[in-house]
Amino acid sequence: MTRTTADPGPDDLPRSGIGPPSKPSRRTTQVLLIAGFVLASLNLRPALAGVSPLLSEIMDDFGLTPAAGGAITTVMVVCLGLLAPVAPALATRLGLDRTLLIGLLILAAGITLRGVGGVVALYAGSAIAGTAIAIMNVVMPGVVKQHFPDRIGLFTGIYVSGLVAGAASASALMVPIEERYGWRVAAGSFAVAAVAAAVLWAPQAFKRHRRDRGAGGHRPYAMLLRRRVTWYVMAFMGFQSLTFYIMLAWLPTIFRDAGLPAAQAGYLLALTNISQIAATLTVPVHAGRARSQVPHIVGAALLTVAGYLGVLLAPVTLPWLWMIVLGLGQGASIALALLIIALRAPDPASVTALSAVAQSSGYLLAALGPFAIGLLHQVSGGWTVPLVAGLLTCGAQLAFGVLAGRSPTPGVPARVPG
Repeated sequence: MTRTTADPGPDDLPRSGIGPPSKPSRRTTQVLLIAGFVLASLNLRPALAGVSPLLSEIMDDFGLTPAAGGAITTVMVVCLGLLAPVAPALATRLGLDRTLLIGLLILAAGITLRGVGGVVALYAGSAIAGTAIAIMNVVMPGVVKQHFPDRIGLFTGIYVSGLVAGAASASALMVPIEERYGWRVAAGSFAVAAVAAAVLWAPQAFKRHRRDRGAGGHRPYAMLLRRRVTWYVMAFMGFQSLTFYIMLAWLPTIFRDAGLPAAQAGYLLALTNISQIAATLTVPVHAGRARSQVPHIVGAALLTVAGYLGVLLAPVTLPWLWMIVLGLGQGASIALALLIIALRAPDPASVTALSAVAQSSGYLLAALGPFAIGLLHQVSGGWTVPLVAGLLTCGAQLAFGVLAGRSPTPGVPARVPG
């Protein structure tokens, strides 16, 4: 079989710790590689998830309106959409490993900046952190392919689970840190994790080896955009992201306004993030074997709707149950969106292109959520109208998900081999 530029060759093996000359060296290299990879994945969401538990304190300190408070998350999500195409260009020039290292260092700088200055530093630091996450989002799947070519499923699961676990950790820890040291220290605390990941990853990034394979390559964007299924996938990715970021930005505030303590509100957001792990580890495995993903998409959307309804109608009655239900629905939704990107594109180059356009458009759409919900709350004076708007978004997610998840046309693979 002809080897493509994305396929690893024998000279690539020492990079992944498989073929160094001695066993101690091999073990050390492998441990550093996996530890750096896992810690990098844990840094993909705390900068986003750590804002909402602190939002009331930030708004009080700077005198921000609810719409302006929601715009902090919006700025970051806009960067995820607009700047995702920067990552392939960096990876082609510098290699995947060094691009990931740059992303971690930029992330640490952005997190630190937003906790040390005024309003301008708050938004500028958020934009810098969002830029870093955009780069890392795109690079991480390529890192999996490069370093773990025979264990892609395993390390993809580890990476997505690390993403979710990082968000859960930030949600749970922000309020206790804020109560002891203030919101500025809490907001900047995860810069330490980014620096630690950079330190662990630096030996890998500065190894002398050939430029990373598969970072560039032809991406048939024009051909993809002529296919209707591409637009369905883009819309599904966008609306499921929108329903997620609405809750990520405002859920602790909703619970606090309903009468729950600040710490409990943060723990509930952490619970919904932890619950996602059960779905991200199981749903893609089952759905990937099916010709149509529609039943899974419907189930995920209904769980998300049930979580929204619980928060709307009975926020202080069994809130932990609503968070588990919401987390399962949202975790299954993002896993299905990423799975469908792989299933609906006919070749690796098209998968890369579809992933780029879907994530860029999806995050740009999702960026409207926190700001729009904050504005609706500001105008209506309560959370009923914003949450009803969120439920309508869930309906759009379901509609486009069904279109994207239908059985592919003849000649298009139903699932990814292997």
